[in-house]
Amino acid sequence: MGACQSGRVIPSEIREYRPADESSWLRCRALSFLYTSYFDDVLITKPTYDVPSIELVASNAGQVVGVLDVAISGEAATIETIAVHPDASRSGSGAALLEEAIRRLPPEVATLDAWTREDTPANAWYQKQGFAEAFRYLHVYAKEDKEVATAVTATRPGLTPVAGFFHAKIAEEEQLRRDFARVHICRQYLMQLPRP
Repeated sequence: MGACQSGRVIPSEIREYRPADESSWLRCRALSFLYTSYFDDVLITKPTYDVPSIELVASNAGQVVGVLDVAISGEAATIETIAVHPDASRSGSGAALLEEAIRRLPPEVATLDAWTREDTPANAWYQKQGFAEAFRYLHVYAKEDKEVATAVTATRPGLTPVAGFFHAKIAEEEQLRRDFARVHICRQYLMQLPRP
């Protein structure tokens, strides 16, 4: 059973994801992302991976209150999803999930990375956990007719673009912020893992 601290639910268990968790997993992720710059990154099924992975949940009374998926490729691993339900934020769930994932990584994995936008709490969390920023680029959204026309200069006959999502170099930030209402810096955070 979970404890309650300052009105927040503390998860009682960090465990492997089970297929029966999918609905609760999706709900946790959606609510976690709702008030961030990833608000529209909604999934309708939990991702699966073509590489080895670690898929963990923090649960309380049978409900998923935190999720962490890590994909492993040789000596590198990437956090594909990390999210904590708003009712369990600041409970230590994210740190507990990360600690368990690192413990489960194969010994040959030397680095763990993650990608996030400019949300202050997310960036502060990664830094507090020992990650350092390694790279950045831009996510650019085109939604208005003028933005779409600026972003898409050629189309296929019969197709009319109405919106778009693009990657761009960080050096283009100033100009892109003038031309598009929604531009995000996407940061790669990297952790060097101590290995024997």
